[in-house]
Amino acid sequence: MKQLSIIIDHINQAFEAKSKVRDNTLFRSRELIRYCANAIRATQRGDDEDAQNLLGTAQNIANEMITESQAYPDVYHAGYTQDALKELAEAHLTRAIVLEKEIPTPESIKVEHAAYLNGLAEAAGELRRFALDALRRGNVPLAERILANMDDIYSLLVTVDFPSGITDNLRRNTDMVRGVLERTRGDVTTAVRQEAMKEALQKFEQRIETK
Repeated sequence: MKQLSIIIDHINQAFEAKSKVRDNTLFRSRELIRYCANAIRATQRGDDEDAQNLLGTAQNIANEMITESQAYPDVYHAGYTQDALKELAEAHLTRAIVLEKEIPTPESIKVEHAAYLNGLAEAAGELRRFALDALRRGNVPLAERILANMDDIYSLLVTVDFPSGITDNLRRNTDMVRGVLERTRGDVTTAVRQEAMKEALQKFEQRIETK
């Protein structure tokens, strides 16, 4: 029984270490999501300096979280960890696409492939908001460019055809992208037609005035 007591003590010590890592990972995952959300908002309002600072902090938090949690695969692959990394991918990808910067790879931001792809899918929703803001400002060409980016994202995501257990339900998010894409296409198409009609009316008025 003395030997059993020693074994149980070792197990308790192992659980204590794992519990601490789990608590740290939960805390960091919440921090990471908050910084990523703020980085996306900074990108939306055109404050790239703030966006870069927030993304830098988010990446540092992610690096710490990954380094510590990878010692315990069930913690590293837990939903809260991968969801936070998905948000990191979404923030990086949204900024890169909006500003036409180089697209980060999963490896460069230390994100698993499934989290990266799901982050890309969710970035489409942020791109819709950016396109609508562009339309409200009357910048139809920018909205058209963002729509083309969204179309590319959807066209690429549908080529990933693997079971949900591998892609973390990517198909569901891809279906979401399709809906967002079509709604945005409708909004942009309406704006383009309005611009064309406005231009035609202006030309007509100019011809009337010259007669």
